[in-house]
Amino acid sequence: MPEPMRVAVMVAGFAAQAAAWWFVASRRGDVWRVMTPVLAVMGLAALLVHRPAWAPRVDAVAAASVGIATGLALYAGTRVFVAMVRSLETFRRHSGAMYAQQEGVPLAAALTLSLVLSVPGEELFWRGLVQPEFADALDASALAALLAWAVYVAANLPSRNLAIVAGAVVGGAVWSGLGWWSGGPLAPLVSHVAWTALMITFPVVRPSEVRA
Repeated sequence: MPEPMRVAVMVAGFAAQAAAWWFVASRRGDVWRVMTPVLAVMGLAALLVHRPAWAPRVDAVAAASVGIATGLALYAGTRVFVAMVRSLETFRRHSGAMYAQQEGVPLAAALTLSLVLSVPGEELFWRGLVQPEFADALDASALAALLAWAVYVAANLPSRNLAIVAGAVVGGAVWSGLGWWSGGPLAPLVSHVAWTALMITFPVVRPSEVRA
C-alpha cells in the first residue's frame, strides 16, 4: 500500500478519535455508541494499510507476559492515584461521568465491546500503525514512541475529561514504551486489555461517587 495512503489513514484516525471524544464530551453520544465504532474502524483501517509485526524484537510469549504484568501494575497504580486525588471534586466528577455511561450496560456487553472492538482498534492504530510509521520516517524508534505518545494524548484532549486525559498520558506512555521495547503492538495490546478489563470489572470509583 502506498505510503500516502498510510498517512491519510493516520490523519483521518487522529481526527476521528478527537471528533468522537468531542461528541461524547458534548453529550451528543456515549462511549459505546460513538467511541467503540470509531476505534474499531480505526483499527480495521490500520490493518488494511499496514500489517504489523506483532513483537519482532522479543519473544511473543515474553511480550504477552510483560503486557499482562504492566496492565496489572497500571491498574494498581490507577487505584492508588485515584485514592490520592479523590478529594478533588473535578477529577471525581469526571471519573464518575465515565463510569455513569456504563450504567445499564451489562458487564459482559461492556467487556466485549471494550476488549474485542475498542482496545484492539486503538492499539492497532496507534501502536500498530502510527508508531511504526513515525519510526520509519524518523529512523529513531525512541523518538517515534515519544512523538506517537504526544499525538495520542492530543487525540484524547477533546474529551475534556481529566480522567480520560490522565489515562492517555500515563497509559499512553506505558503502551508506547511497550511498543518501543517489543517493536510491535502485541505487548501494549495485552497490557491495555488487562487494564481495561480490570477498570470495567472493578471500578476505581465507588458507585456512590458516580455522578454524570
